[in-house]
Amino acid sequence: MPVRGRIVRIAGPLVVAEGMTGAQMYEMVKVGEDRLIGEITRIVGDKAFIQVYESTTGLRPGEPVEGTGAPLSVELGPGIIGNIYDGVQRPLPLIAEEVAKKDPRRKIFIERGVEVPPIPLDKKWHFQPGFNGHRPSIGDKVGPGDVLGIVEETSLITHKIMVPPGVRGTLKWLAPEGDYTVTDVIAEIEGNDGKKYSVAMRQRWPVRVPRPFVRKLEPNTPLITGMRIIDTMFPMAKGGTGAIPGGFGTGKTVTLHSLAQWSDARVVVYIGCGERGNEMTEVLERFPKYKDPWTGKPLMERTILIANTSNMPVAAREASIYVGITLAEYYRDMGYDVLLVADSTSRWAEALREIAGRLEEMPAEEGYPSYLASRLAEFYERAGRVVALGSPERLGSVTVVGAVSPPGGDFTEPVTSHTKRFIRVFWALDTKLAYSRHYPAINWIMSYSAYVETVAEWWHKNVDPRWKEYRDEAMRILLREDELQDIVRLVGTESLDERDKLVLETARMLKEGFLKQNAFDPIDAFTTPQKQFKLLQMFIDFYKKASELVSHGITVAQIRQALGRLYVEMIKAKFEIPNEELEKIEELRRRVLKTLEELEVRSG
Repeated sequence: MPVRGRIVRIAGPLVVAEGMTGAQMYEMVKVGEDRLIGEITRIVGDKAFIQVYESTTGLRPGEPVEGTGAPLSVELGPGIIGNIYDGVQRPLPLIAEEVAKKDPRRKIFIERGVEVPPIPLDKKWHFQPGFNGHRPSIGDKVGPGDVLGIVEETSLITHKIMVPPGVRGTLKWLAPEGDYTVTDVIAEIEGNDGKKYSVAMRQRWPVRVPRPFVRKLEPNTPLITGMRIIDTMFPMAKGGTGAIPGGFGTGKTVTLHSLAQWSDARVVVYIGCGERGNEMTEVLERFPKYKDPWTGKPLMERTILIANTSNMPVAAREASIYVGITLAEYYRDMGYDVLLVADSTSRWAEALREIAGRLEEMPAEEGYPSYLASRLAEFYERAGRVVALGSPERLGSVTVVGAVSPPGGDFTEPVTSHTKRFIRVFWALDTKLAYSRHYPAINWIMSYSAYVETVAEWWHKNVDPRWKEYRDEAMRILLREDELQDIVRLVGTESLDERDKLVLETARMLKEGFLKQNAFDPIDAFTTPQKQFKLLQMFIDFYKKASELVSHGITVAQIRQALGRLYVEMIKAKFEIPNEELEKIEELRRRVLKTLEELEVRSG
């Protein structure tokens, strides 16, 4: 029998109910006469402290609270891709339809207590038994993760129907090829304990429990994003963890949009967690119109959107992170590379702080709860590249990138400082760069990536063996330029020797012609790894040859004069030479080097 109690206290999203003997921690409950979704977060005697994931306005003491006997869970199955959910996996388009049936004028509002299935229950999917030429036979031994069949969820994603975790035994029946709903039984398995299991195309999974896998692997394949400062200077690996901290106006949202649009991840989960409504509106309007750059198909055919903006229930903001990572793990288990983008974890942490305050918990740094660091660790540790259950050849990954919005751009505040403990890529957005119109405003001095060494082998095999040599040389030039800036501010550039002047000149070329990138330019928005290397090679080879000339007494001013129009062509190559025309960059590089050789000859 479900536990039944009644409300005795209401404090914003926190509701206290008595008579809840037998309730469990993190059990999902239905609160009030409108049956609002809630989750038990503390139990004291027969009282349960519940965080409600919908607005509690109008809720009254004495109203009933009913337990469900199950933790907060998500439904997994065909129909997730392309959907738009709120923080607890309620499909917003379907909620709008339900509200419009009652009152068409209110269809833009999210009514409380509306219950709609997260994935369509009446839609039929074409089920094909087996996968990759292997079809399970009656009597076969099957276990968690084994593929029973496939469904074409979209033109980009083949949805694998897998044996759920915890089910192991003998296959007794498998449905023939045909059209089925997600509730239809497609297989029957007799467990090793003699228990019969009916397997459908959908399954449920508690959001706070990581999905199982065989083992984790070292992330060694780069996540190609098309952004040069990320891919070349501070690369992210598939299965890695990263953060993008930055103050207001530094371009976090545009950078995250570019990641979601251009990355070579097969599935993208975009969580709008507590950000302004107009930013999420932009995502909802633009993403359905975008084309996937890798296939030309609509971008939404590989994207899941979770919208829980700052004006939506604060408790659901806390849950949205776990809902998103659980959906990502589900597609990881199918063998896909998944990118999860959270905008932003600061707003998620603020939700934790508000709920902790309602629970009268002892605050720690800046009012955040003392368990902030452990919650961040739980979230980021669910990323990774893994061997999935079912087949040793099935590898999948979840890459997690969280935006952080430190007040005033202060990177020493608790959320940023704790996040740095659990991530391996740090893309620090700089207010000064943003205000000088340098985008992406990723500061190359403060940023770092721990994946440079692990992805170097991929670049060696797939792009050029000299990638790391050129990348490291570019970083040395940029670091030296940063050191020289203090001297330049005191005494000007004229007091520098020619070698240091050349460093400043090359750094300026790198910043203008390589690090800067226009997210809205049709050519510059995305740069292939091959073009990235060719651009970098052009600038570094210029620096190496120019260094030789400087050592022979030729000045930087003479070098600039000799290059003439070529200098501008080098800077503009990123805009004017498409990805597929690499030979034009190589030709430009040879022309630059030839010009410098001619200058060397003339100078004797």
